[in-house]
Amino acid sequence: MSERAPLPAGQLEPEDQARADFYALLARLFSGPPDAELLRAIAGAAPLAPLDSADDGDASVIHLAASWDALRAASASTDGEALRDEYQALFVGIGRSEVSPYASHYLGRQSGRPLAEIRSALAELGLARRSATSEFEDHIGVVFEAMRMLVAGDGERPPAEIAEQQRFFERYLMPWIGDCCTAIEQSSVANYWHHVAQFASSFVAVETVAFAIG
Repeated sequence: MSERAPLPAGQLEPEDQARADFYALLARLFSGPPDAELLRAIAGAAPLAPLDSADDGDASVIHLAASWDALRAASASTDGEALRDEYQALFVGIGRSEVSPYASHYLGRQSGRPLAEIRSALAELGLARRSATSEFEDHIGVVFEAMRMLVAGDGERPPAEIAEQQRFFERYLMPWIGDCCTAIEQSSVANYWHHVAQFASSFVAVETVAFAIG
């Protein structure tokens, strides 16, 4: 993710467009059950090209390709009613959800006031919660959407510099996303979202390696 020559306004490098698209997809999948159109789009999407050999960095790309294939297959073999029931049980529940989708649940006192900090960071970036959004700012879907906007820009807002993307990623996503995805994968309620969580983990791993390489 080294600095590149600027592109025409509104145009992203293919790598950054792919990153933004994956952040957008994860934001959508963690914000509610996908409809039939989105399921068809995921199922019919192209596979990610695996690499023939793997060192430490390449292994994360291979895992991403495998988890993407699993998500594509799951999207082709499920139905909307089952997904609605699963999402409700997993993330909403009656009184208490099976798995919490909020950063505050995983960070707690070790990070001061996670919700207040994320809310403040989003406000400073001009990414305050939209009025149509009912979730708190530390919801996993909101944080993924914030990363999409940092990568791709939003409206008249240009994409953020790589350093700014990295700071937000390392401060507000990395410290807890692994625990959240593990909780989803280990839940007996998770079926489709087991694959979503595996893909999210793999994608975050690729981003972590890419940011480290710079």
